[in-house]
Amino acid sequence: MESIDRRRTGSEQEEGFGVEARRATDLGMVPNLRRSNSSLSKSRRLLSPFIEKQENLSSWIPENIKKKECVYFVESSKLSDAGKVVCECGYTREQHLEVAVKPHAFQGKEWDPKKHVHEMPTDAFGDILFTGLSPKAGKYVRVSQDTPSGVIYQLMTQHWGLDVPNLLISVTGGAKNFNMKLRLKSIFRRGLVKVAQTTGAWIITGGSHTGVMKQVGEAVRDFSLSSSCKEGEVITIGVATWGTIHNREGLINPTGGFPAEYMLDEEGQGNLTCLDSNHSHFILVDDGTHGQYGVEIPLRTKLEKFISEQTKERGGVAIKIPIVCVVLEGGPGTLHTIYNAITNGTPCVIVEGSGRVADVIAQVAALPVSEITISLIQQKLSIFFQEMFETFTENRIVEWTKKIQDIVRRRQLLTVFREGKDGQQDVDVAILQALLKASRSQDHSGHENWDHQLKLAVAWNRVDIARSEIFTDEWQWKPSDLHPMMTAALISNKPEFVRLFLENGVRLKEFVTWDILLCLYENLEPSCLFHSKLQKVLAEEHERLACASAAPRLHMHHVAQVLRELLGDSTQLLYPRPRYSDRPRLSLPMSHIKLNVQGVSLRSLYKRSTDHVTFTIDPVRDLLIWAIIQNRRELAAIIWAQSQDCIAAALACSKILKELSKEEEDTDSSEEMLALADEFEHRAIGVFTECYRKDEERAQKLLVRVSEAWGKATCLQLALEAKDMKFVSHGGIQAFLTKVWWGQLCVDNSLWQIILCMLAFPLLFTGLISFREKRLQALCRPARVRAFFNAPVVIFHLNILSYFAFLCLFAYVLMVDFQPSPSWCEYLIYLWLFSLVCEETRQLFYDPDGCGLKKMASLYFSDFWNKLDVGAILLFIVGLTCRLIPVTLYPGRIILSLDFIMFCLRLMHIFTISKTLGPKIIIVKRMMKDVFFFLFLLAVWVVSFGVAKQAILIHNENRVDWIFRGVVYHSYLTIFGQIPTYIDGVNFSMDQCSPNGTDPYKPKCPESDWTGQTPAFPEWLTVTLLCLYLLFANILLLNLLIAMFNYTFQEVQEHTDQIWKFQRHDLIEEYHGRPPAPPPFILLSHLQLLIKRIVLKIPAKRHKQLKNKLEKNEEAALLSWELYLKENYLQNQQYQHKQRPEQKIQDISEKVDNMVDLLDMDRVKRSGSMEQRLVSLEEQVAQTTRALHWIMTTLKDSGFGSEAGVLTLASQRAFDEPDAEPSIRRKVEEPGDGYHVNARHLLYPNARIMRFPVPNEKVPWEAEFLIYDPPFYTAEKKDMALTDPVGDMAEPLSRISYNVVDGPTDRRSFHGAYVVQYGLPLNPMGRTGLRGRGSLRWFGPNHTLQPVVTRWKRNQGGAICRKSVRKMLEVLVMKLPHSEYWALPGGSREPGQMLPRKLKRVIRKEFWVPFETLLVQGTEVYKGYVDDPRNTDNAWIETVAISIHFQGQNDTELKGLEENLHTHGPKESTCGLQISTEWQVVDRRIPLYSNHKTILQKVASLFGAHF
Repeated sequence: MESIDRRRTGSEQEEGFGVEARRATDLGMVPNLRRSNSSLSKSRRLLSPFIEKQENLSSWIPENIKKKECVYFVESSKLSDAGKVVCECGYTREQHLEVAVKPHAFQGKEWDPKKHVHEMPTDAFGDILFTGLSPKAGKYVRVSQDTPSGVIYQLMTQHWGLDVPNLLISVTGGAKNFNMKLRLKSIFRRGLVKVAQTTGAWIITGGSHTGVMKQVGEAVRDFSLSSSCKEGEVITIGVATWGTIHNREGLINPTGGFPAEYMLDEEGQGNLTCLDSNHSHFILVDDGTHGQYGVEIPLRTKLEKFISEQTKERGGVAIKIPIVCVVLEGGPGTLHTIYNAITNGTPCVIVEGSGRVADVIAQVAALPVSEITISLIQQKLSIFFQEMFETFTENRIVEWTKKIQDIVRRRQLLTVFREGKDGQQDVDVAILQALLKASRSQDHSGHENWDHQLKLAVAWNRVDIARSEIFTDEWQWKPSDLHPMMTAALISNKPEFVRLFLENGVRLKEFVTWDILLCLYENLEPSCLFHSKLQKVLAEEHERLACASAAPRLHMHHVAQVLRELLGDSTQLLYPRPRYSDRPRLSLPMSHIKLNVQGVSLRSLYKRSTDHVTFTIDPVRDLLIWAIIQNRRELAAIIWAQSQDCIAAALACSKILKELSKEEEDTDSSEEMLALADEFEHRAIGVFTECYRKDEERAQKLLVRVSEAWGKATCLQLALEAKDMKFVSHGGIQAFLTKVWWGQLCVDNSLWQIILCMLAFPLLFTGLISFREKRLQALCRPARVRAFFNAPVVIFHLNILSYFAFLCLFAYVLMVDFQPSPSWCEYLIYLWLFSLVCEETRQLFYDPDGCGLKKMASLYFSDFWNKLDVGAILLFIVGLTCRLIPVTLYPGRIILSLDFIMFCLRLMHIFTISKTLGPKIIIVKRMMKDVFFFLFLLAVWVVSFGVAKQAILIHNENRVDWIFRGVVYHSYLTIFGQIPTYIDGVNFSMDQCSPNGTDPYKPKCPESDWTGQTPAFPEWLTVTLLCLYLLFANILLLNLLIAMFNYTFQEVQEHTDQIWKFQRHDLIEEYHGRPPAPPPFILLSHLQLLIKRIVLKIPAKRHKQLKNKLEKNEEAALLSWELYLKENYLQNQQYQHKQRPEQKIQDISEKVDNMVDLLDMDRVKRSGSMEQRLVSLEEQVAQTTRALHWIMTTLKDSGFGSEAGVLTLASQRAFDEPDAEPSIRRKVEEPGDGYHVNARHLLYPNARIMRFPVPNEKVPWEAEFLIYDPPFYTAEKKDMALTDPVGDMAEPLSRISYNVVDGPTDRRSFHGAYVVQYGLPLNPMGRTGLRGRGSLRWFGPNHTLQPVVTRWKRNQGGAICRKSVRKMLEVLVMKLPHSEYWALPGGSREPGQMLPRKLKRVIRKEFWVPFETLLVQGTEVYKGYVDDPRNTDNAWIETVAISIHFQGQNDTELKGLEENLHTHGPKESTCGLQISTEWQVVDRRIPLYSNHKTILQKVASLFGAHF
């Protein structure tokens, strides 16, 4: 068991975080790493077949990815588990290559992995299928431990088709199986999978079927079993050691395993491990050895670091992929992993209750660092490491104490998940909160910091985190700051974030501009139908502009063209073609917009000059259209709720969706579009119902109001274009149509009154007819006559009477008075028809909306009744032409007779206005389609039976007319009972037929015998055929027709009323615009129109009753009223939704669950609170005892005592609020944690030297530390004359004089005389864990100078800026090439010089003397020890900080400094290895070294400025 533990220690580490720099090859191997690979992988799946992908993978992987093989067999002293002789690499002789066991140049040498292990093309990759377990195949590859991270990343994203993650979760912990509480295990599994699934994260583990890796795998398995959504697949990547995998032989296949079967055998694995079947991808790291754990750690470290440095772009937002470490249980290796993660700035989430290391850290995480002592850690280890506590040496306990102190010290990166703590019920929330907390701790200005957090939340699509952690009272968001993220949320379809931004002040009128719209349309999904239609429009324009070499760029008028096709001809272009000087264009293509998290964000898109800010007419309309064309239901609902012209918007959306659904090839998408169109129609109905209930007249105004935003169309026009029958059949709209139908007459008038006044119009002056307007009712002027005869209902009935008179006269002429020369009646018919032709011509050319002749013609002929009218007129002209020619007089009469039928059919359209006949006519029209379908089936039986009958009975009939009679006519009549008399041979008679077929009036006789008197055809066959024919035709087909009619009737009957009400509008509109005189008197009206249009040039106008353009004030008031009622409608909908039984049950269930959780949390909180109070009380008592002891000791020593040494009582609040802000907690613990911290970092900077761990309590030299054995390190300097000797020999050090001015070197300390031991000075602040002088120049104090150059921050007007009442300072800082932080312009000085070396590099030589004068005049703000990572036990840094402040902006010294300052930008300084300088605002989040930030804080306090 002990050997197993030693082998698995490396696997326990699973650190995933290192401090090694990324290789240059890692960057060069993968081109275009910043590009999202989702679209590439999708197109690759569509274009390349599966086999081709396998072939590409089989060729690419061996060329780019290698494995490692031992090429020299050296017998080891250890035997294998099976007792066989093995090599030093762990493999047996048989498992080596043939060349490895032959004598060669390596023979006689010791086995060296660097020389004796060679790289070869990998032979294990492809798909892995776990036998008998998961039916889904994963991916795997065997890689060399030296494989560049870029190559592996390219494999995962481009060849395995993984999307670039939004988050990287590295799970580490115990490598052996451990027990967790069932509730905690359930919470961990649910939370981990939730955060991965919702944010699109990658989970990286060790990949084996044991320990924490098994827990992760089971969590993914449970999610897969409960979820049927393929898109929710969780990416789980296992990075394991190839040499420790059991049954790995089955994975070897030089050409790739597609799939390779893997057997999970835990019983026979021995000291090896099996792969976990629930991981989706495996990276198997090979170093050429067998059975050695921990090989994968360096590669996993570099891979995770490489991935975290990549940029994920989506929806216009670019973020560096964040990484978080999640810890469960674990041993010594896990502690090392956590320490490395915290050191590298990676946040860690510790799951308390999982055991061992996780519980040790969780127990002390809330304590001040000064209280985390060696004895406390020893006590915790004895509790949580009972089995292996005896193996802990004193050195190891000291090392653990130091690491835990450093981990807890950076609390902003440490999050402890405690079940039930502060409402924490899910691990996913803890993980995301940890990332945001780490982001807040970064040294950025307030705006950049909060902006970065918001980008992370949007990338993760976690609006709950944004609400609880970002949109709080800590930061007041400006609406303009949210505009970039609003764009990102729209493009990436995150409606909840859009709602959140709208709630927090984003105004669409300020947000939506032309450039934003172009950005949105250029980022349409490629699969979107509207996108393909746009591409088609651009291609057509490119073809028209043949001279243009480049393809035309997308403009909004291109979008308007497609929208015009979708909205119909009743609308004008929503986005007219702009002039080139109308507005500026962005210099960059919009598709490349990025919001860089680290650098300057792309807010330049929103920073336009005030002269060129171009906003759209209706931003809500523009965003609504953009959402609708992509079928984004939730987003469209949110935007529609913001609209003002909401009824028109809903109807327009319905129209667009219905048109798109017709062309959509995907059936599911088409059905979704139709469902969404129906939803918007119901919204329009709901709002209109609210308006109609409130005020009928204003609601009807909304129907006919001209909407400028929707192409000058009305709500009624949009509803008719969209065929929204439910909306048009609404009672309020029908009441409006009835009102239009009756004109200025009251709807209460009876029909007989109307007809009576039509026949005798003087009755109008008797009061028989009532008018709506009292003015008309009171007057007896021609105005009443005009109002009566202009009413559509009167015009309609006059035309009916006229049409009936025309038909009667037409019938009379055809039947009674059809002479060779036309009579006066016939001439009257010609005049009547001419008036009809003139009316049809007027309807064709009537264009009040200015659509154009072509559009009007298409609209005219789209109506069936207009086609029927044109056909009847043309047929009449043909008949008239024949009738006027004497030779064709009779054919002309026949044609005119047929034409009479067509004119009679026109009556059906007239009667559609009738509430009784109208619906029946609709049913008849629908049944006509069934009749045509039935006739097709009937024709099959009729023709088949007729041909067979004719062929059996008649021999060689050559008369076509009799063939047709025998085949079709007789067969058809048979259905109705007219059975041929001779078909059964009973009524056979030669008198009724012609034997040779010579008689044109008789059919040819059937087959007969030689006498010609007896039929010879088989009667039994013809009778059988007749019976079968009648059976199918009469019984089957006719009953089928009846059933079809019945089904159609039942189906149409439900919607007949809606259809009739919808079609009623067309008739009302037709007669509303028709001249009042009926034919043929209508010619007078046509003459009047001709004079008005041609002579007087008066354009046609639609009557205001159907299309009314309101004044601006009236329209604004009407829209405000509509907006108010829309809010009422939405509130009612929300209330009705809550009142549904299903919703009530769900709400009650949630309340019960919350109550149970609160009860559980209350129990946990009570116990935890009691423990905290006890600990706090014990601490107070202990500190009180120590304080009293100090007082007594001081009194005994005659009252001598240093005030600085007095112990202060810890603040009670520090213990009552363990989760207070880290900054507050640090302030509380500062008195007890006053030792240097940076000087005790375990890894010495720029050197591979590890310090001896020194916990806080062992820092003072007075503290006994018997095991203290620090290493010795002194870096060699190029300039030996200006540095002390190395120090490894006593002779050169004896010449150094300490605590005095030693030649040009001042070795005096600001803290007084220091101790010199064994010829080396001792650091006055205590132990550091390293001897020698490190990378410093001198033993003892190394003096530096830090000038703090400040000025007041001023606005454009010259006034001093303030924040929270305090003035704001700006400080001059510099940045070295490739450095992450800025620094004050100071440092070490040459002997005898006053200015620091670095300061001389940033100012010109001419200004050195004036600057020295400024230093002499400056104010000293600090003098003393500097806690620097380069300090050692024998060398340390002390500094003097001098404040140089320029009070006014016109100071000559300030101008001289700026003129003599070498200014280099960060990019320029990086390329030219120059020091960049910059004025930065003084703030606590300024990205400055911590030591310099402390000095800067003192300067800010000196001037009472903001910090």
